[in-house]
Amino acid sequence: MIYDLLIKNAEIFDGTKNAGYKADIGVKGERIVKIGAIDSLALMTIDAVDRVVCPGFIDMHSHSDFTILANPRSESKIRQGVTTEVIGNCGMSAAPRYDEALKRGQEICQDFGFSCAWKSMADYFKVLENTGIGINIVALVGQGNIRTSVMGYADSIATDIQASQMKSLLEESLDAGCFGMSSGLIYPPGCFTPMDELIELCKIVAGFNGIYTTHMRNEGDQLLEAIEEAMTIGKESGVHVHISHLKTSGQRNWSKLQAAFDKLETGGQTRGFAPTVDRYPYTAGGTGLDAVLPSWMYEGGTGKEMERLRDVEIRNRLISQLTQEHQRDWNTVMISAVWNKANKCWEGKRLSELMQGKIESLFDFLISEECKTEAIFFSMSEDNLQQILKKPYMMIGSDASSRATYGILAQDMVHPRGFGTFPRILSRYVREGKILSMEEAIWKMTLLPANTLGICDRGQIKEGCFADMVVFDPITINDTATYELPLSYPTGIDCVILNGQLTVDHGECMGKLCGKVLRKE
Repeated sequence: MIYDLLIKNAEIFDGTKNAGYKADIGVKGERIVKIGAIDSLALMTIDAVDRVVCPGFIDMHSHSDFTILANPRSESKIRQGVTTEVIGNCGMSAAPRYDEALKRGQEICQDFGFSCAWKSMADYFKVLENTGIGINIVALVGQGNIRTSVMGYADSIATDIQASQMKSLLEESLDAGCFGMSSGLIYPPGCFTPMDELIELCKIVAGFNGIYTTHMRNEGDQLLEAIEEAMTIGKESGVHVHISHLKTSGQRNWSKLQAAFDKLETGGQTRGFAPTVDRYPYTAGGTGLDAVLPSWMYEGGTGKEMERLRDVEIRNRLISQLTQEHQRDWNTVMISAVWNKANKCWEGKRLSELMQGKIESLFDFLISEECKTEAIFFSMSEDNLQQILKKPYMMIGSDASSRATYGILAQDMVHPRGFGTFPRILSRYVREGKILSMEEAIWKMTLLPANTLGICDRGQIKEGCFADMVVFDPITINDTATYELPLSYPTGIDCVILNGQLTVDHGECMGKLCGKVLRKE
């Protein structure tokens, strides 16, 4: 046989947690067809001497729903070795989009320079396939999209008719091939959604053998209560529960980590299921700056939120609540991306510098930004991060959208996790810190997420599996992106193979759009 691609002299970590072993890998078409000593000819040969070859990484928590259309090459992800992204997280997906959700989708697309030419998940998948994508996509449907499409941003209980409409949209999205549903319970409309409504939706997800991923209702002061809610949803609905970016936010909550583990582990056993979690290897998170506001500010959408920010009485109420209840150190918040070009000078600056002791300055800034500012929140413990990484039910998710160092996707000062998550695990926590072994880390980034999601024939180097692979130097692999200079690709990634095609060669993205929309079978 003449192989299309032959990888010689590889040290293979196959994704199973087994120790590495030496062998060659033969690829024909999209799949691995031979592992062993291979002397046959090939159209292309990669000499992987002194290199690790492993399955392509699966980004368990991604937000590339729109950026993948702004730049289908997905460079900040593929150059990390990511071959599959799980999009639609935190209750926010590209579809379904009707009524208020469609309006918001059109605004997002406009910001990235294209139109929102779809309403359903099935149509969105067709747009991705017709455009061509440089990475594999696994989609979750956002509970926020479903509720906004039916109820807008109303803080109210769904009527029977509205509940039926939401269930229909969910079923339609799962029928189209979504792997499950996500929620973002700190964001509107997730923050308005009662647990009973989530349970009823998750019963449908369970019927499709799907997954429920949740950005919980609280990750700080009410962390344990939020975990309890997620576990109850799992027990009552029968769905597999997956906690997004598990953390203990705020120094006063760092001591709650063991109690959180106990709720997940003992509580899961008591309820008869095993939850999973993901995490990024950083001690700062990132989201919209208006996340510092209480949830009642979000009712009715962004327009109403801005009206409230202008209202003197509401401002006084906010000042009291933010001062007394949150006790936040504003120096731990960094403005990362602004919407108003006049505010560009504030990118990279701490919120304390903007406010100068006056919370009203925050309100004025949010108004000038139409509440579209992104921020980075330094709120987590390195020791806690390391403990989370060690857990056998933990996998890796960047919590980032695909970006690039040029064009429209290079205009913001994004979180460095978008460029560095996976190499950072292999350098900082495997090679240097020895927090994880090589085989354990690779398992957490490949076969564990594949099995958790139910992705067939990926996440493992095995004869018959799809040829999604990474070739990297275990000595030089490093993340180079920082909070100050985040648009920086990693080092040490030699080659990436996606569906049998070489998409990264000598560290450079070749721009091949050979990715696939993976649908739940």
